Amino acid sequence: MLNIKGIFLKGERVTLECKKAQRSIPNSVWDTYSAFANTYGGTILLGVAENIEERDKSKRFEIVGVDDADKIRKDLWNTLNSKEKVSVNLLRDKDVQVLNIDGRDIIVINVPRADANMRPVYINNNLSRGTFKRNHEGDYHCTEQELKMMLRDANEAGNDRIILEHYTMDDIDIPTLENYRVMFKTDNPDHVWNDLGHKEFLLQLGGYAVDRKSKIEGVTMAGLLMFGKGLPIRDRFDNLRMDYIDKSHLIGEQRYSDRLTYDGRWENNLYNFMRMVIPKLTIDLPRPFQMEGIIRKDDTLLHKAVREAVTNMIIHSDLLLNGVLKIEKYDDRIVLTNPGLLKLPIEQIYQGGESKARNQRIQNMFRMIGYGENLGSGFPLILNAWNEKHWIKPELIEQTELMQVKLTLYFENETKLIGVKGGVKGGVKDLSEIQKVIIQEIKINPDITTKELAQKTGIKFRTLQRYIAQLQALGSIYREGGRKKGRWVIVSNV
Repeated sequence: MLNIKGIFLKGERVTLECKKAQRSIPNSVWDTYSAFANTYGGTILLGVAENIEERDKSKRFEIVGVDDADKIRKDLWNTLNSKEKVSVNLLRDKDVQVLNIDGRDIIVINVPRADANMRPVYINNNLSRGTFKRNHEGDYHCTEQELKMMLRDANEAGNDRIILEHYTMDDIDIPTLENYRVMFKTDNPDHVWNDLGHKEFLLQLGGYAVDRKSKIEGVTMAGLLMFGKGLPIRDRFDNLRMDYIDKSHLIGEQRYSDRLTYDGRWENNLYNFMRMVIPKLTIDLPRPFQMEGIIRKDDTLLHKAVREAVTNMIIHSDLLLNGVLKIEKYDDRIVLTNPGLLKLPIEQIYQGGESKARNQRIQNMFRMIGYGENLGSGFPLILNAWNEKHWIKPELIEQTELMQVKLTLYFENETKLIGVKGGVKGGVKDLSEIQKVIIQEIKINPDITTKELAQKTGIKFRTLQRYIAQLQALGSIYREGGRKKGRWVIVSNV
């Protein structure tokens, strides 16, 4: 049986909504249904009153019960199946239960997170005003940008196939394309595409397309972003920036030791960005001396994993959002950030076996030169490489408010991290990227529970417990008032 009182003690507002609903289903339930479906999923309790001003979670909820559980349950299913209220019914029989608690009936509705191809889930046949998302404050209308992102993500064909009208081969940087073709020929020496002209080669690769129905032809989004000249890219995609910052090996007050951003000295397309950044990221990685015949072999699993991480950042980005493809290198870690949210649950990404790239043509372009794994095996490859070195497990975080995803790859084990990073004396600048995220969430809501923090940050619960223990050991935070009824306190100079 579902542990309702246990749910009350957790008080996870981002995935829990309580309604009195004694005689009927309140209209606000459907806002929450849409919000849960479009965000993390969650549980709706009918017949439970909540006083959100009450800090003591054991007193916050009151079971008032519903008068006629069978009627309300029937009304719920009738509304879901009519398709007049909600765009899609995500619930199965097991998702709706009637429980008797202390002699009163309550209805428990478990709303799953909708698959990317089913979002946005909206109500009242009103896409623009009936689409909601969830945060700790409750349900809110999706912005136009969030709505457009979900609509793009519902397209199984990906984002980068569209033909960019009025963009032609004149907008392609030929030296970039020729450099790519050298790599392509090296990896595919007998491929029939090697003898094609540049336009025909791009056509086969998905970088150029012809719409048979309209007769419109031109460079695709994938073709321009991968091989285009910088000026046409900036004209068409002024929302997007590429940025690499090296903050390793700093001396004195030095802010960074190297930076790659647009400065007029390179054609800032994705291929050039990738080609220039990867050597910078891997130069400090251990490279064992190993011979294969008379040729030195120094492409380790670790090097492949870093390439995979950068490739994943690009192919899973929503390149139509306002944002930055950002890579930061530190002495102890690499942090990769990309615009867009995850199309798959984090747990499924860690397990591997399935991939839903937003930019499928760009993905194929990289794969044809040996970058990027097939069938969702890319992230497990990264995990295997880090596990082989006994380094801290890579952390993937979905930052919904910023509409971005962040991956942190640490180059040290957990014991070293606890011994060196952070502390009251060092201050916030010495905290790891993940520790900073946790501190920020605690600043916003000192009453937040560890499980709420895990949900909010996208960090696995046990991993988050480890980071909380680190911060407590460092003296950066402490708990005041006990585990159940207390709150977090942040040291003033952190």
